[in-house]
Amino acid sequence: MSTSPVSPPDASVSPRLLSVDALRGFDMFWIIGGEQVAKALEKAGDGPLTSIVATQLQHVEWDGFRFYDGIFPLFLFLIGVSIVLSMDRLITTAGRRGALTRIVRRSLLLFVIGVFYYGGLSQTWPDVQLSGVLPRIALCYLAAATLYLFLPRQGIVMAAVACLAGYWALLMFVPFPDVNLKHDTIGKKGSQSEAKPLAKLFPPGAPVARGTFEEGRNLTHYVDAVWLPGKKRNLYYSSEGLLSTLPAVATTLFGIMAGWLLTSSSISDKRKVALLLAAGAGGIVLGCLWGLQFPIIKRLWTSSFCLVASGFSAMMLGMFYLLVDVWRRQRWCAPFLWIGSNALVAYLAVNLVDFPAIAARLGGGNVQAFLDAYLAKGIGGLAVALLGLLLPVLLVRFLYQRKIFIRL
Repeated sequence: MSTSPVSPPDASVSPRLLSVDALRGFDMFWIIGGEQVAKALEKAGDGPLTSIVATQLQHVEWDGFRFYDGIFPLFLFLIGVSIVLSMDRLITTAGRRGALTRIVRRSLLLFVIGVFYYGGLSQTWPDVQLSGVLPRIALCYLAAATLYLFLPRQGIVMAAVACLAGYWALLMFVPFPDVNLKHDTIGKKGSQSEAKPLAKLFPPGAPVARGTFEEGRNLTHYVDAVWLPGKKRNLYYSSEGLLSTLPAVATTLFGIMAGWLLTSSSISDKRKVALLLAAGAGGIVLGCLWGLQFPIIKRLWTSSFCLVASGFSAMMLGMFYLLVDVWRRQRWCAPFLWIGSNALVAYLAVNLVDFPAIAARLGGGNVQAFLDAYLAKGIGGLAVALLGLLLPVLLVRFLYQRKIFIRL
């Protein structure tokens, strides 16, 4: 991890990095406060536009796709892009063995930070959480970057296809005990010790099922219940569990393919934009068609979801690349560059610092009541939520202006 002052991304040196950093910051912007804003926005009004925006800023309960469901996949997609932007230079300076050592070290450190993010060792086993967003990022980076080191481009494409097709085949054809694991008590609100022993949960001679995609009744959740150690968000399974990491790796590999396109010297910038938008639209269409048989479910990271989310990510990258690097419209994205340049700091800060509570101290109480009374009902709560989102943005702006970037 480097904490020494370094120069921020320089458009004259590596202009493509500006759009990637800006999109990463845009993505993290919603991660660090989008859900709170959505809830406040929903309370602020019941008009059709407000309702649509608030709905798109919340996850689908089970099957389907909304804007907010594409946020985490977009981050994994951008990791793939960043692998292309950085790995060739690393191989040149450190060799493949040195690059592999760096990949393993970064992945391990990110995984450990992820465990710390979810409470570290503050609880006794089995209430120590080993799964989640950062651990999944660590595993996907480890797999995708290692494959990038040793496989040709055709091999990367084949690996992505194998991840999606293999995951579909596993969920369709591998039998598992027909026990519904859906539980009313969300694991983070209780103790993992509430879980039943496996012998009682899956008694000998229990009927088997295959090819089902109900919550708690599918192969992915069964694998988590049996083999995922530690605390699970839903007591028996996690949204970032073991088996669903396989298609998540494919999301990162699709980002690598986008990175190849961005770094190609034989394709014009405008054609790159067109290809990203076309590939994105194609991914969404293919994912929706596959979804007719293999539902689009983020919490299972189904292969159809992976295609839709990767298509969404490619289209977002194409639009940012067009605005930031082709048309050079860059002033508007300055806050996203602040966040994108210190994305890990922003993510950890909202876990360690209670920004909503600080925002309530600054704009709650009589101020919130005044806004609700004289502007519109719910505006005060929305203002507090936006302030809670603004505070971590100001933190990374402070670091950016002082050229301090904390990276693994």
